Amino acid sequence: MTTLVRHVTVDCSDAYKLASFWAEVLEGSLADDDSPGDPEVLVSTPAGPTLLFITVPEAKTVKNRVHFDLQPQERSRDEEVERLLELGATVFADHRRPDGLGWVTLADIEGNEFCVERSAAERAATGG
Repeated sequence: MTTLVRHVTVDCSDAYKLASFWAEVLEGSLADDDSPGDPEVLVSTPAGPTLLFITVPEAKTVKNRVHFDLQPQERSRDEEVERLLELGATVFADHRRPDGLGWVTLADIEGNEFCVERSAAERAATGG
C-alpha cells in the first residue's frame, strides 16, 4: 500500500491571512468553513497538495528547511514574479542569469522563502 502526503503544513502567526495569500498565489481556495481568526486553515489547489496553515505562538527565526518551488504554467517566470510581488511577496534573492536561466527566491507575507522557476515553455526554448 502506498503512503500519501495528505497535507503540507505551514506554521505561521496568522493562519487565515497566510492561507489567503497562498490561495491567491496557487489559484486555489480556502475551505468553506474557514474564516479570519481560525487557528487552522486549509487551502485546496487545482494541481497540487492541500496546504494546512496552523497558527503557532513562535515567530519564524531562521531559513526554511523545506520550501515550495513554483513553476508557472501560463506565464513566464518573470511575469509570475511580478504577479507575486503585487500580492505582497518580496524578493529574497535573485538568481536569474543574463542568458535567461535561473530562478528567483521570494518571501511570502510572513517571511517564508519559496522559489519561482522558469515555465515549461521557457525550459523547452532553452533546452532544459
